[in-house]
Amino acid sequence: MELDIRQIMDRLPHRYPMLLVDRVLEMVPGKSIVALKNVSMNEPFFTGHFPHHPVMPGVLIIEAMAQAAAIFSFADPDDPYAKVDSKLAYYLVGVDGARFRKPVVPGDQLRMEVSADRISRALCKYTARALVDGQVVAEAKLMCAIRQLEE
Repeated sequence: MELDIRQIMDRLPHRYPMLLVDRVLEMVPGKSIVALKNVSMNEPFFTGHFPHHPVMPGVLIIEAMAQAAAIFSFADPDDPYAKVDSKLAYYLVGVDGARFRKPVVPGDQLRMEVSADRISRALCKYTARALVDGQVVAEAKLMCAIRQLEE
């Protein structure tokens, strides 16, 4: 299943400048996803990180992988038009074994490959990696929690 930016925005509450997934190439609901982030010089973080040598912050690469995980974790395979549940919040609560192998710079296309290790109603665990031009630039084990928002 592929998703364009409008379908991604239907599934994630994030908006500019924090929406870090531009397209979904492949998705198996509840199992895995392959998603893209086009890294542009127009990203707001490049003005300060670093003006003389722009590099995408590692924490934002991790965030992009977590957003990709959220898209497939709650996708309803029977409803390709499923929308985000505004009564639930999806929080990144743990990052283990994070490694950053190469810098991500303007002009790169970040390919995020995330697979579920465990998905439950309260806690989800993933194996994630990010690639540029077929080379791994980052990898981590991610843990996310689902919480009911108060009215």
